[in-house]
Amino acid sequence: MIRGEYATEPEKSMSKLISFVVPVLNEIENVESVCKRVASVMAAYEGRYGYEILFTDNHSDDGTYEELARLATHFANIRVMRFSKNVGYQKSILTGFLAARGVIAIQLDADLQDPPELVPEFIKHWEGGAKVVYGIRATRQESVTKTVLRKMFYRLISRVSVDDMPVDAGDFRLIDRCIIDQLRRIKDHRPYLRGIIASLGYEQVGIRYQRDERKRGQSKFPYRAMIGLAIDGFLNHSDLPLKLATRVGVTVSAISFLVGVGYLVGKLVFRQEWAAGFATTTILMLLSLGIISFLLGIIGEYLGRIYILLRGYPGVVVEKEIDNTKPSATSPN
Repeated sequence: MIRGEYATEPEKSMSKLISFVVPVLNEIENVESVCKRVASVMAAYEGRYGYEILFTDNHSDDGTYEELARLATHFANIRVMRFSKNVGYQKSILTGFLAARGVIAIQLDADLQDPPELVPEFIKHWEGGAKVVYGIRATRQESVTKTVLRKMFYRLISRVSVDDMPVDAGDFRLIDRCIIDQLRRIKDHRPYLRGIIASLGYEQVGIRYQRDERKRGQSKFPYRAMIGLAIDGFLNHSDLPLKLATRVGVTVSAISFLVGVGYLVGKLVFRQEWAAGFATTTILMLLSLGIISFLLGIIGEYLGRIYILLRGYPGVVVEKEIDNTKPSATSPN
């Protein structure tokens, strides 16, 4: 059944429901295969877990939504959310997570390059206590250029990020309901979900797998989109640019001060002769440049803190708690 609205909290009658979140954009050739392969995987869990497949349609124009409507008459556990415009890959996934009704949500791409057959391994680790289980791409069927660029990006952002970022991990992952609850608190118009989820902590497990090649349709992730996602990752999870601004400001200020002192020493001690007004003008310019650079660095530090505050990231997440205190016999008035 396709619904125009979606629940924001899990339904009590579906406490053992597993949600598959599948973002789609012009994937008319693949959506039926997604339904069949997910159904095949979940057949082994009949009686233990129910499941839903939540498609988030980024305003496809190739008939994907109509195909999903047709499939909904054959697969009772399909839900579809069609957006009024293309909101982007990351927002599409996030919207699906927030709309999921299951105790866990599993992100799956419609191109099936990330195999649904790995889901039982995800569920096994989740049942063992992990709150996040993500796939690590050991190999992938794509051009050498893309592979090299991706590997460089993953390692660079892992190095400069303030959070512990997994390397070679995409968005193919399982997240527990507690992670979804934390995602509701975050206000980010350009989310980078891999980083957001990594920053939340909890027990997170990575599983290596061989990523398949796309069988049907065309990739919706050109170089431009890759670069945009990389920029979001750097800006959202690294304060390196602001730190660099501060350090450059301090360095320029120090150099300007030393050069200014050098001009004064040359003029007053060594009686160095320069063109009239040259030393004074140079010193004033260097001091002005140093002060401006220093102040810009300070402003950058404050902007970074404001940015983090506005995104609404939870500062402290209590994973577990033990309270053995007993109520006092007498209470203060």
